Amino acid sequence: MKKRVLGILALAMAIMMLFAACSGSTSMTMGTGGSSGTYYAFGGVLGQYITNEAGIQTTVVSTDGSKANIQGIDAGDYQLATVQSDVMAYAWAGTSSFAEDGAVDSFRVVGGLYAEAVQLITMDPAIQSVADLAGKAVSIGAPGSGVYFNAIDVLGAAGLTEEDIDAQYQSFADSTEALIDGKIDAAFIVAGAPTPAITQLMTSADAYLVPIDGDIAKTCMDSCPYYTALAIPAGTYPGQDADVMTLTVKATMIVSADASEEDVYNLTAAIFDNIDAIKAEHGKGAELSIENATSGMTAPFHAGAAKYYAEKGVTVESK
Repeated sequence: MKKRVLGILALAMAIMMLFAACSGSTSMTMGTGGSSGTYYAFGGVLGQYITNEAGIQTTVVSTDGSKANIQGIDAGDYQLATVQSDVMAYAWAGTSSFAEDGAVDSFRVVGGLYAEAVQLITMDPAIQSVADLAGKAVSIGAPGSGVYFNAIDVLGAAGLTEEDIDAQYQSFADSTEALIDGKIDAAFIVAGAPTPAITQLMTSADAYLVPIDGDIAKTCMDSCPYYTALAIPAGTYPGQDADVMTLTVKATMIVSADASEEDVYNLTAAIFDNIDAIKAEHGKGAELSIENATSGMTAPFHAGAAKYYAEKGVTVESK
Protein backbone atom coordinates (compact mmCIF):
# COMPACT_ATOMS: atom_id res chain seq x y z
CA MET A 1 0.00 0.00 0.00
CA LYS A 2 2.82 2.36 0.96
CA LYS A 3 4.61 1.69 -2.33
CA ARG A 4 1.39 2.36 -4.21
CA VAL A 5 0.89 5.71 -2.47
CA LEU A 6 4.50 6.70 -3.15
CA GLY A 7 4.06 5.71 -6.78
CA ILE A 8 0.95 7.85 -7.11
CA LEU A 9 2.72 10.81 -5.49
CA ALA A 10 5.70 10.42 -7.80
CA LEU A 11 3.40 10.29 -10.82
CA ALA A 12 1.54 13.38 -9.63
CA MET A 13 4.79 15.30 -9.17
CA ALA A 14 5.98 14.25 -12.62
CA ILE A 15 2.74 15.46 -14.17
CA MET A 16 3.01 18.79 -12.33
CA MET A 17 6.60 19.26 -13.49
CA LEU A 18 5.64 18.41 -17.05
CA PHE A 19 2.76 20.88 -16.92
CA ALA A 20 5.03 23.61 -15.57
CA ALA A 21 7.58 22.96 -18.32
CA CYS A 22 4.94 23.03 -21.03
CA SER A 23 3.23 26.15 -19.72
CA GLY A 24 6.51 28.08 -19.37
CA SER A 25 8.01 28.75 -15.98
CA THR A 26 10.10 31.85 -16.67
CA SER A 27 9.25 34.88 -14.57
CA MET A 28 10.82 38.33 -14.48
CA THR A 29 10.51 41.41 -12.29
CA MET A 30 10.72 44.73 -14.13
CA GLY A 31 12.01 47.81 -12.32
CA THR A 32 10.48 51.06 -13.59
CA GLY A 33 10.18 54.37 -11.71
CA GLY A 34 7.85 56.31 -9.44
CA SER A 35 4.17 55.44 -9.60
CA SER A 36 3.28 58.86 -11.04
CA GLY A 37 5.86 58.68 -13.85
CA THR A 38 5.83 57.34 -17.40
CA TYR A 39 8.22 54.46 -16.67
CA TYR A 40 5.70 52.82 -14.35
CA ALA A 41 2.64 53.38 -16.55
CA PHE A 42 4.28 52.36 -19.83
CA GLY A 43 6.18 49.57 -18.13
CA GLY A 44 2.85 48.15 -17.03
CA VAL A 45 1.67 47.99 -20.64
CA LEU A 46 4.91 46.40 -21.87
CA GLY A 47 4.79 43.91 -19.00
CA GLN A 48 1.36 42.73 -20.12
CA TYR A 49 2.61 42.06 -23.65
CA ILE A 50 5.72 40.25 -22.42
CA THR A 51 3.52 38.10 -20.19
CA ASN A 52 0.85 37.38 -22.78
CA GLU A 53 2.90 37.21 -25.98
CA ALA A 54 6.27 35.89 -24.79
CA GLY A 55 4.94 33.64 -22.04
CA ILE A 56 7.21 35.27 -19.45
CA GLN A 57 5.32 36.14 -16.28
CA THR A 58 6.33 39.76 -15.73
CA THR A 59 5.81 41.66 -12.50
CA VAL A 60 6.19 45.43 -12.85
CA VAL A 61 7.32 47.30 -9.73
CA SER A 62 7.71 50.96 -8.81
CA THR A 63 11.31 51.98 -8.00
CA ASP A 64 13.54 55.00 -7.46
CA GLY A 65 14.44 55.01 -11.17
CA SER A 66 17.39 54.39 -13.46
CA LYS A 67 20.30 53.98 -11.04
CA ALA A 68 18.24 51.87 -8.62
CA ASN A 69 17.10 49.70 -11.53
CA ILE A 70 20.64 49.02 -12.72
CA GLN A 71 21.71 48.24 -9.18
CA GLY A 72 18.65 46.01 -8.82
CA ILE A 73 19.58 43.98 -11.88
CA ASP A 74 23.14 43.72 -10.61
CA ALA A 75 21.85 42.42 -7.27
CA GLY A 76 19.47 39.96 -8.93
CA ASP A 77 16.34 41.71 -7.64
CA TYR A 78 15.17 42.63 -11.15
CA GLN A 79 15.62 40.91 -14.49
CA LEU A 80 14.20 43.73 -16.64
CA ALA A 81 14.23 47.50 -16.21
CA THR A 82 13.66 50.84 -17.89
CA VAL A 83 16.52 53.34 -17.60
CA GLN A 84 17.70 56.63 -19.04
CA SER A 85 20.25 56.19 -21.82
CA ASP A 86 22.70 58.56 -20.14
CA VAL A 87 22.55 56.75 -16.78
CA MET A 88 23.02 53.45 -18.60
CA ALA A 89 26.15 54.85 -20.23
CA TYR A 90 27.47 56.03 -16.84
CA ALA A 91 26.92 52.55 -15.38
CA TRP A 92 28.65 50.72 -18.22
CA ALA A 93 31.64 53.10 -18.15
CA GLY A 94 31.78 53.52 -14.36
CA THR A 95 31.52 57.32 -14.50
CA SER A 96 29.36 60.06 -12.90
CA SER A 97 26.90 58.42 -10.48
CA PHE A 98 28.76 55.10 -10.83
CA ALA A 99 32.29 56.50 -10.44
CA GLU A 100 32.58 55.54 -6.77
CA ASP A 101 31.18 52.00 -7.02
CA GLY A 102 32.65 51.23 -10.44
CA ALA A 103 31.32 49.98 -13.75
CA VAL A 104 28.37 47.58 -13.94
CA ASP A 105 28.38 44.94 -16.69
CA SER A 106 25.59 42.65 -15.48
CA PHE A 107 22.99 44.09 -17.86
CA ARG A 108 22.44 44.17 -21.61
CA VAL A 109 20.30 46.34 -23.87
CA VAL A 110 16.93 45.18 -25.18
CA GLY A 111 16.18 48.40 -27.05
CA GLY A 112 15.45 52.11 -26.94
CA LEU A 113 11.82 52.96 -26.26
CA TYR A 114 10.96 56.67 -26.37
CA ALA A 115 12.21 60.21 -25.78
CA GLU A 116 12.40 61.41 -22.17
CA ALA A 117 11.93 65.14 -21.90
CA VAL A 118 13.86 67.19 -19.36
CA GLN A 119 10.90 69.17 -18.04
CA LEU A 120 11.15 72.18 -15.74
CA ILE A 121 7.79 72.92 -14.11
CA THR A 122 6.83 75.89 -11.93
CA MET A 123 3.90 77.91 -10.61
CA ASP A 124 6.03 81.01 -9.94
CA PRO A 125 5.49 83.70 -12.61
CA ALA A 126 8.92 85.14 -11.76
CA ILE A 127 10.57 82.01 -13.19
CA GLN A 128 10.71 82.40 -16.96
CA SER A 129 14.14 80.86 -17.62
CA VAL A 130 16.62 78.48 -16.02
CA ALA A 131 18.66 81.46 -14.81
CA ASP A 132 15.67 82.59 -12.74
CA LEU A 133 16.09 79.53 -10.50
CA ALA A 134 18.91 81.24 -8.58
CA GLY A 135 17.98 81.40 -4.90
CA LYS A 136 14.80 79.37 -5.45
CA ALA A 137 13.75 76.08 -3.86
CA VAL A 138 14.04 73.55 -6.67
CA SER A 139 13.48 69.79 -6.71
CA ILE A 140 16.28 68.11 -8.66
CA GLY A 141 15.50 64.43 -8.07
CA ALA A 142 17.17 61.91 -5.81
CA PRO A 143 20.96 62.28 -5.44
CA GLY A 144 22.69 60.21 -8.11
CA SER A 145 19.51 59.72 -10.13
CA GLY A 146 19.17 60.47 -13.82
CA VAL A 147 16.99 63.47 -13.01
CA TYR A 148 19.68 64.78 -10.67
CA PHE A 149 22.43 64.69 -13.28
CA ASN A 150 20.17 66.19 -15.95
CA ALA A 151 19.25 69.02 -13.57
CA ILE A 152 22.91 69.65 -12.69
CA ASP A 153 23.80 69.74 -16.41
CA VAL A 154 21.05 72.26 -17.19
CA LEU A 155 21.85 74.42 -14.18
CA GLY A 156 25.55 74.38 -15.09
CA ALA A 157 24.79 75.46 -18.65
CA ALA A 158 22.98 78.47 -17.18
CA GLY A 159 25.96 79.33 -14.99
CA LEU A 160 24.42 77.94 -11.80
CA THR A 161 25.56 75.27 -9.36
CA GLU A 162 23.70 73.12 -6.86
CA GLU A 163 24.74 75.63 -4.18
CA ASP A 164 23.08 78.51 -6.06
CA ILE A 165 19.63 77.05 -5.44
CA ASP A 166 17.83 75.65 -2.41
CA ALA A 167 18.08 72.09 -3.70
CA GLN A 168 15.37 69.59 -2.77
CA TYR A 169 15.69 65.89 -3.55
CA GLN A 170 12.20 64.63 -4.27
CA SER A 171 10.25 62.11 -6.34
CA PHE A 172 7.86 63.25 -9.07
CA ALA A 173 4.83 62.81 -6.81
CA ASP A 174 6.47 64.61 -3.89
CA SER A 175 7.56 67.44 -6.19
CA THR A 176 3.99 67.88 -7.40
CA GLU A 177 2.63 68.06 -3.86
CA ALA A 178 5.40 70.43 -2.77
CA LEU A 179 4.66 72.80 -5.67
CA ILE A 180 0.96 72.87 -4.82
CA ASP A 181 1.72 73.44 -1.13
CA GLY A 182 4.18 76.23 -1.95
CA LYS A 183 7.11 74.40 -0.37
CA ILE A 184 9.21 74.55 -3.55
CA ASP A 185 9.31 76.97 -6.46
CA ALA A 186 10.14 74.62 -9.33
CA ALA A 187 10.94 71.01 -10.15
CA PHE A 188 12.88 69.08 -12.74
CA ILE A 189 10.97 66.03 -14.00
CA VAL A 190 12.59 63.82 -16.64
CA ALA A 191 10.09 61.49 -18.29
CA GLY A 192 8.13 60.91 -21.45
CA ALA A 193 5.64 63.67 -22.12
CA PRO A 194 2.84 63.79 -21.20
CA THR A 195 3.99 62.80 -17.72
CA PRO A 196 1.13 61.88 -15.34
CA ALA A 197 2.53 63.97 -12.48
CA ILE A 198 2.72 67.10 -14.66
CA THR A 199 -0.68 66.47 -16.24
CA GLN A 200 -2.19 66.26 -12.76
CA LEU A 201 -0.46 69.45 -11.69
CA MET A 202 -1.42 71.47 -14.77
CA THR A 203 -5.00 70.24 -14.54
CA SER A 204 -5.48 71.39 -10.96
CA ALA A 205 -3.11 74.34 -10.65
CA ASP A 206 -1.75 77.32 -12.57
CA ALA A 207 1.51 75.66 -13.54
CA TYR A 208 3.59 75.87 -16.70
CA LEU A 209 6.75 74.52 -18.34
CA VAL A 210 9.89 76.66 -18.50
CA PRO A 211 11.81 76.37 -21.81
CA ILE A 212 15.30 74.86 -21.84
CA ASP A 213 16.61 76.24 -25.12
CA GLY A 214 19.08 78.59 -26.78
CA ASP A 215 22.63 78.65 -25.44
CA ILE A 216 21.70 76.47 -22.47
CA ALA A 217 20.48 73.66 -24.71
CA LYS A 218 23.45 74.05 -27.05
CA THR A 219 25.93 73.86 -24.17
CA CYS A 220 24.32 70.66 -22.89
CA MET A 221 24.27 69.04 -26.33
CA ASP A 222 27.86 70.05 -27.08
CA SER A 223 29.14 68.60 -23.81
CA CYS A 224 27.03 65.43 -23.68
CA PRO A 225 26.12 63.27 -26.70
CA TYR A 226 23.04 61.83 -24.98
CA TYR A 227 21.08 65.09 -25.24
CA THR A 228 19.00 66.12 -28.25
CA ALA A 229 16.62 69.04 -28.72
CA LEU A 230 12.90 68.37 -28.39
CA ALA A 231 9.75 70.43 -28.81
CA ILE A 232 6.94 69.42 -26.47
CA PRO A 233 3.95 70.14 -28.74
CA ALA A 234 1.24 72.58 -27.76
CA GLY A 235 -1.66 70.77 -26.14
CA THR A 236 0.49 68.04 -24.60
CA TYR A 237 -0.65 69.34 -21.21
CA PRO A 238 -3.80 71.19 -20.10
CA GLY A 239 -3.38 74.91 -20.68
CA GLN A 240 -0.21 74.52 -22.77
CA ASP A 241 -0.95 76.79 -25.72
CA ALA A 242 2.47 76.77 -27.42
CA ASP A 243 5.33 74.39 -28.13
CA VAL A 244 7.96 74.30 -25.38
CA MET A 245 11.57 73.61 -26.34
CA THR A 246 13.67 71.41 -24.10
CA LEU A 247 16.20 68.56 -24.12
CA THR A 248 15.68 64.83 -24.20
CA VAL A 249 17.44 61.56 -23.39
CA LYS A 250 16.15 58.11 -24.37
CA ALA A 251 14.18 55.69 -22.21
CA THR A 252 15.78 52.28 -22.72
CA MET A 253 14.87 48.74 -21.71
CA ILE A 254 17.66 46.61 -20.28
CA VAL A 255 17.76 42.98 -19.18
CA SER A 256 19.96 40.83 -17.00
CA ALA A 257 22.97 39.44 -18.85
CA ASP A 258 22.02 36.07 -17.35
CA ALA A 259 18.66 35.93 -19.15
CA SER A 260 18.46 33.26 -21.83
CA GLU A 261 18.75 34.12 -25.51
CA GLU A 262 15.36 32.52 -26.16
CA ASP A 263 13.58 34.53 -23.47
CA VAL A 264 15.09 37.84 -24.56
CA TYR A 265 14.33 37.12 -28.22
CA ASN A 266 10.72 36.39 -27.29
CA LEU A 267 10.25 39.44 -25.10
CA THR A 268 11.81 41.70 -27.75
CA ALA A 269 9.40 40.28 -30.31
CA ALA A 270 6.50 40.69 -27.88
CA ILE A 271 7.15 44.43 -27.86
CA PHE A 272 8.20 45.25 -31.41
CA ASP A 273 5.81 42.88 -33.17
CA ASN A 274 2.90 44.57 -31.39
CA ILE A 275 3.65 48.27 -31.79
CA ASP A 276 0.18 49.19 -33.10
CA ALA A 277 -1.58 47.42 -30.25
CA ILE A 278 0.74 48.95 -27.64
CA LYS A 279 0.24 52.40 -29.19
CA ALA A 280 -3.51 52.02 -28.69
CA GLU A 281 -2.95 51.46 -24.97
CA HIS A 282 -0.31 54.13 -24.25
CA GLY A 283 0.80 57.19 -26.19
CA LYS A 284 4.50 56.34 -25.88
CA GLY A 285 3.87 53.30 -28.07
CA ALA A 286 3.86 55.70 -31.02
CA GLU A 287 7.61 56.17 -30.57
CA LEU A 288 8.45 52.47 -30.72
CA SER A 289 10.36 51.47 -33.85
CA ILE A 290 13.26 49.23 -34.84
CA GLU A 291 15.29 52.31 -35.76
CA ASN A 292 14.70 53.99 -32.40
CA ALA A 293 15.34 50.73 -30.57
CA THR A 294 18.75 50.19 -32.11
CA SER A 295 20.25 53.68 -32.46
CA GLY A 296 22.39 55.62 -30.01
CA MET A 297 23.06 52.80 -27.55
CA THR A 298 26.29 52.96 -25.54
CA ALA A 299 26.16 49.46 -24.03
CA PRO A 300 25.96 46.12 -25.85
CA PHE A 301 22.70 44.41 -26.73
CA HIS A 302 21.67 41.03 -25.37
CA ALA A 303 22.22 38.25 -27.92
CA GLY A 304 18.49 37.48 -27.91
CA ALA A 305 17.59 41.05 -28.85
CA ALA A 306 20.38 41.14 -31.45
CA LYS A 307 18.96 38.00 -33.05
CA TYR A 308 15.53 39.63 -33.34
CA TYR A 309 16.91 42.82 -34.90
CA ALA A 310 19.07 40.80 -37.31
CA GLU A 311 15.90 39.17 -38.62
CA LYS A 312 14.62 42.70 -39.28
CA GLY A 313 17.78 43.58 -41.21
CA VAL A 314 19.57 45.55 -38.48
CA THR A 315 22.92 44.50 -37.03
CA VAL A 316 23.75 45.61 -33.49
CA GLU A 317 26.70 44.98 -31.20
CA SER A 318 25.98 42.23 -28.68
CA LYS A 319 27.90 40.59 -25.90
